Amino acid sequence: MAEPARSSDAAAHRPEETKESIARRALIVTAVAVGVVALALALWKLKLIVTLVFVAMTWAAAMRPGVEWLHRHRVPRAAAVLLHYFVLLGLIALFLGFVVPQLVHEVQAALDSSGKANPHPAGVKDQLLNAIQRRLNHLPSVGKLVHPAVSAGEEALKVLVGVFFTFATAAYWIFERDRFIDFVTSFIARPKRKKVRDTWQLIDLKLGAFVRGQLLLITIVGTVMSTAFFVVGEPYWLLLGIAVALLEIIPVVGPLAALILAVGAGLTVSFHTAALAGGSLLLLRVVQDYVINPRVLGGAVGLSPLLVLIAVSIVGVLLGPFYVLISVPLASLLVTVMDVVVRDVDPAEAEVPTVIFSAKETET
Repeated sequence: MAEPARSSDAAAHRPEETKESIARRALIVTAVAVGVVALALALWKLKLIVTLVFVAMTWAAAMRPGVEWLHRHRVPRAAAVLLHYFVLLGLIALFLGFVVPQLVHEVQAALDSSGKANPHPAGVKDQLLNAIQRRLNHLPSVGKLVHPAVSAGEEALKVLVGVFFTFATAAYWIFERDRFIDFVTSFIARPKRKKVRDTWQLIDLKLGAFVRGQLLLITIVGTVMSTAFFVVGEPYWLLLGIAVALLEIIPVVGPLAALILAVGAGLTVSFHTAALAGGSLLLLRVVQDYVINPRVLGGAVGLSPLLVLIAVSIVGVLLGPFYVLISVPLASLLVTVMDVVVRDVDPAEAEVPTVIFSAKETET
């Protein structure tokens, strides 16, 4: 007689337990959803800091092979990182000390010639030249780099703080990346840890190869085109050479804008100069597409030009022009994750890009 009574009591309490479990699950789902939304809003508000951290991690990925190469030659990693930073600051000082004065001279000459042709300049060309001149004049001199706290204004001080934060984070990421990956993967099921680690390292290798390749391409294009423009008699040859090199950062649209810029500047002298400038730029583009890019980048990020253009457009519209610089690395990160998760690509067997340094030797 006791069993039927016990079963009836259990049946009576079951609906209440079911309601409690449903309410608990609904509460958990709601809390998770609110947490995700709150995290997304926080990241959006802190997008500049998040961007600087991402830039620092990307810069660390670019430096890591050089740091490891120096470490194998008995140079401490801390000294290797400082050496990279000293080289970078030396190049910046060289640019400010020798290149910027020449650019200021060329822009001033262009403004003077435009003023003689038109006593009341108000065209797009004059506005563009004036904007360039203002920014060149606002660049600090080499002496101001030595005493930034004295000479820098409020905006320049913010830039210096951002640069210091990025450099410090990059150095920290070089030293602590593996420990951080171990910490993150400790929350993941043991069978999946290796795949997550391999994916993370593959992304790191791709980002580093992309940055080194872009810097090398900018240097090659800037040097070659400045020399070519000088030879063919292109006006403002150094300014145009640097502009063409920097436009390499913008995929697809950048080379077209560079061609229009070079031909337009050449037409101010003669049709012959414009044809030579455009022809030299097209020749470099052919050599770059078939010789330089495959050897320098070698498909470092694994993105098609259309996907790159879409990524640049989306980031530019959503975040602003400043954030376009991280669009390609961010797209490469997302595509790599999608390849591993959706297409079940083995990150350990994926082709590792090599730019300047051997990436495989770096990870051993």
